[in-house]
Amino acid sequence: MPATHRSKPPASTASVTKAQVRRLSPSTPYLQPVVAFYCFFLPNLIAALYAPIQDCDETFNYWEPTHYLGHGFGLQTWEYSPEYAIRSWFYIALHAIVGRLGMLLPFTSKVPLPMTPVNEFYIIRAALALACALCQTRLFNVISRALNPRVGMIFLACLVFSPGMFHASAAFLPSSFAMYTAMLGMSAFMHLRGGAKTAEGIMWFGIGGIVGWPFAIALAVPYLLEEFVFMTIANIAGVETILWRLIDGTVRSLIVLALSTAVDVFFYHKVEIIPFNIVWYNVFSQGPDIFGTEPWHFYIRNLILNFNIWFLLALAALPLAAVQHLFGLRTSSLQSPMRSIVVLSPFYLWFIIFSAQPHKEERFMYPAYPALALNAAVAVHIILVALGSTKPKTLAGKLSPRLKLAAAGSLLLLSITAGLFRTLGILTAYSAPMQVHKALQEPQYASQGGHVCYSKEWYRFPSSYFLPDGYRAKFVKSEFNGLLPGEFSEAKTGFGLWPTWLVPSGMNNMNEEDLGKYVDVSRCTFLVDSYFPHLEPTRLEPHYILDEKDWEKVACSPFLDTRRTGQLGRMIWLPDLDFLPPSFRRSWGEYCLLRRRVAK
Repeated sequence: MPATHRSKPPASTASVTKAQVRRLSPSTPYLQPVVAFYCFFLPNLIAALYAPIQDCDETFNYWEPTHYLGHGFGLQTWEYSPEYAIRSWFYIALHAIVGRLGMLLPFTSKVPLPMTPVNEFYIIRAALALACALCQTRLFNVISRALNPRVGMIFLACLVFSPGMFHASAAFLPSSFAMYTAMLGMSAFMHLRGGAKTAEGIMWFGIGGIVGWPFAIALAVPYLLEEFVFMTIANIAGVETILWRLIDGTVRSLIVLALSTAVDVFFYHKVEIIPFNIVWYNVFSQGPDIFGTEPWHFYIRNLILNFNIWFLLALAALPLAAVQHLFGLRTSSLQSPMRSIVVLSPFYLWFIIFSAQPHKEERFMYPAYPALALNAAVAVHIILVALGSTKPKTLAGKLSPRLKLAAAGSLLLLSITAGLFRTLGILTAYSAPMQVHKALQEPQYASQGGHVCYSKEWYRFPSSYFLPDGYRAKFVKSEFNGLLPGEFSEAKTGFGLWPTWLVPSGMNNMNEEDLGKYVDVSRCTFLVDSYFPHLEPTRLEPHYILDEKDWEKVACSPFLDTRRTGQLGRMIWLPDLDFLPPSFRRSWGEYCLLRRRVAK
């Protein structure tokens, strides 16, 4: 940093700086950072170990390329074809390095099972859970000190008990990575003690946008607008100071972009600016709408499921803050209306932008989860302060303190319970794909080798990490008529270690089916399939599980039958009790790993 940034600025510049950093004296968090870290890390680690992969994009666009770098084979989507190049190998390489280094750690030698690729899968997931917990702890600490310790505690409760955060924390997705860096960026912009940390904030949001998902930079817009507002009222020296911070952060981000581009040049053998390619494809070309569209209220329903009352509170945060300032209340360190707008508006901005897009997916909301939790925490804090009023003329003042405590506590307990039931419901309903593949690690199968095939269950393939050495994933034709992944080239001679610059055949960006992606079922050594009694078989989707002549069951797990389960049973966990009416019970199908019978 230059000397002018460290030295005392002129009077007019000092007034601008004081306006930015004016805060109540730093508060002590209710929890020490190390305790908060463990509160965050425990659910994150549980998610890493047990949460199912919710999106096939996570498998095919991220786990498979990572497996390819570490083990020499994997499935390839059209996004990694040099013709389109809208996925960054830099992001993939970072995780591949973590996985390979994790296999060398001292504790891995103490694992009772051989260190197979599936163990590497969980090491990467655990590393993601750790990274997320560190970022959560950082933001919790800043919120507690810069705003209010109670706001920090409510923020912690929201993230720890929300099903949405449970799945996002350890997901191998650019949107999850952007969520991590968003927490660090928000922390930098909010932590103004010792001077504005604009450069650091820009850097973290820039890394999230460059390495992760470019649209995540939108979350930084309110903070940057605040900087420009201060520029309009600063003198020349103040403008120079603010400009330096903006340039400093931009240069740091450009350095990361140069490094990322260099790695992508190595893999694609041509210059590709991946963040630009992603924006161009999603905004200025035919875009992702061909993969499905959702109504405008999709994210409302989704966020109510994943955050229940916290989402509604997040929406109420800015109106409540407006009432707070209108009546001259001081419930936190949001000292001015402008600062309230800056801190609370990122979630609204993100929610509006993505609700307006036709193509919607749950993971698109991940980067804004911390902003949602912050908004909800501020809203709860404002409400609690209002309820704590003892003025006899107010409604809150006329209520019994015990009644107010019971009401607030009951609502919080109900929210936590709903979140836990939702999380447990997902874990028990959809974990079968990862469970049945574990049977392949048993000695009698692991050394056999062959093809593990997927028909209608292709999109639940948990990745090649679950296949022992000598196995390859293959697809059998089903009723699905879109484009399935192909295979990365395994050529070594003449092409180098990873011939990722070779243009694969049968790829397109229009989701048009390529029949070359399929094999005949007769070539399958193992086959993964599901069975639901009420579904009629078709020529392309027969009931393989019932075909005991050609297939034998190796491992089976129950899988939720969503068509025969009521809405409540699809939303949360429900006990399987005989006296419950059918509408409140969950129905099950069977998810199996099958082995071809050997002809006698």
